[in-house]
Amino acid sequence: MTATTTKQKHEVKDLSLAPIGKQRIEWAGREMPVLKQIRDRFEKEKPFAGIRLIACCHVTTETAHLAIALKAGGADAILIASNPLSTQDDVAACLVADYGIPVFAIKGEDNDTYHRHVQTALDHRPNIIIDDGSDVVATLIQERQHQIADLIGTTEETTTGIVRLRAMHRDGVLTFPAVNVNDADTKHFFDNRYGTGQSTLDGVIRATNVLLAGKTVVVAGYGWCGKGTAMRARGLGANIIVTEIDPTKAIEAVMDGFRVMPMAEAAPLGDLFITVTGNKHVIRGEHFDVMKDGAMVCNSGHFDIEIDLKALAGKATEVKQVRNFTQEYRLPSGKSVVVLGEGRLINLAAAEGHPSAVMDMSFANQALACEYLVTNKGKLEPGLHSIPVDVDKEIARLKLQAMGISLDSLTPDQIEYTNSWTAGT
Repeated sequence: MTATTTKQKHEVKDLSLAPIGKQRIEWAGREMPVLKQIRDRFEKEKPFAGIRLIACCHVTTETAHLAIALKAGGADAILIASNPLSTQDDVAACLVADYGIPVFAIKGEDNDTYHRHVQTALDHRPNIIIDDGSDVVATLIQERQHQIADLIGTTEETTTGIVRLRAMHRDGVLTFPAVNVNDADTKHFFDNRYGTGQSTLDGVIRATNVLLAGKTVVVAGYGWCGKGTAMRARGLGANIIVTEIDPTKAIEAVMDGFRVMPMAEAAPLGDLFITVTGNKHVIRGEHFDVMKDGAMVCNSGHFDIEIDLKALAGKATEVKQVRNFTQEYRLPSGKSVVVLGEGRLINLAAAEGHPSAVMDMSFANQALACEYLVTNKGKLEPGLHSIPVDVDKEIARLKLQAMGISLDSLTPDQIEYTNSWTAGT
C-alpha cells in the first residue's frame, strides 16, 4: 500500500492486480455501448478541459468506464470509494497503472481511511463532484466552506444522497447546483429496479449459497429498488412479504401480489430480510428477538444504518464468521441471527454490483450531467436540477439502437392530432 501523505498519487491495495482488473474492465465494456459513444465524443470535444473533478463512487468495472470517459473528455479527475466494502481492488489497480487515474480506495478499508479519502478528494479542490450518498458534499459544506467558490456543481445518483441534498436545500446550505441523476427515467426505472433486483440476490446467494425457492423473504421498502428485489426474489420461488410506510406504495405491493404488513408482524415469519429504504434502523432490537433461529438479514440501501447492528451486537453472547461476508450472532435464547455483508450494500460487499448493461445508462447520465453543469456554468440556480428530458430520452434511444431495436414514429396526421384541441372522437 502506498504511504499515506497528502500529496500521494494513489492508495490502492496492490498494483500487481492491474492485469486482472483490465481484463474485467474490458469485459464490462462489451455491454456499455452508450457510454462508449459518449466517451468517443468527449475525446474529440474535450468538454472538461481545465476542470478538476472528483468522483466518489463504488469502484467497479462499470465505474471504471465512467472514469475513463471523463478523463478522455479532458477532466483532471480522481476517484475514491463511496462505501468501504464496494471497491474491486483489481479495478482500482488497473485505473492507476493502465489509465493514470488517481484512485484512493481499498476493499474493506476502515471508517477512518474512508473519511481520510474524502478529505484527500477535497484537497483536489474540485470544480465538479460526482457523489454517491452525498458524503463528499456534506463534508465540503460542513468543513470546507471556503472551497465552495471553486465548485460548478455536483451530481448525485443514489436515493439516499438525494434525500440528503433535499435536506441541505431546506436548511439553506445547498448554495450551488446539484443534478439529480437518481431520478432520471433511464436511471431509476432500470438501475434501481433491474440492477438492484438482480445484484442484491446475487450477493445473497454468493454469501450464503442458500436456495431461495420456498423461503419467506421480507423486503423492507417498496420503492424502485424494493420492487426489483421483490420481483427477482419471487422469480426464484420465494414467498414475499413487503413492509412499507407509504400507503400508495403499500397498495401497489398488494396489487403486485405480495403480502404487506408491519415489520413487527413480518419479523417472526421471515427467513431472509432485505432492507432497501434509505432510512435508519428499519430492523431493530425488538425484531431480532422474535426472528426464527438462523434468520438472515442484509441491506441493499446505500449506508449501513438500516439494520441496527449495535442493538444486535449488544444482545449477542457470541459473534463468529461462518462464511465470507457472513456473521452469525448468537442470542441469549440460543437462537442465532445471520448478518450478511456487515449490513453494508450486499450486492457490492459479496458480489460485483449491478450488471454493466444497466450501469451503461446510469453512467451515461452521470457523464452527461457533468457536461450539463459545465455547459451551464453560472446559469443554474442553487438547488436540485433534473436531468433534461431530451438527454434522458437520447440515452434510451442510444441504448435501443445498440440493442438493434427500432421504434415507430408519428405520422404527420398523428402529430397534428396530438397538437390539436379541436379534433375529438
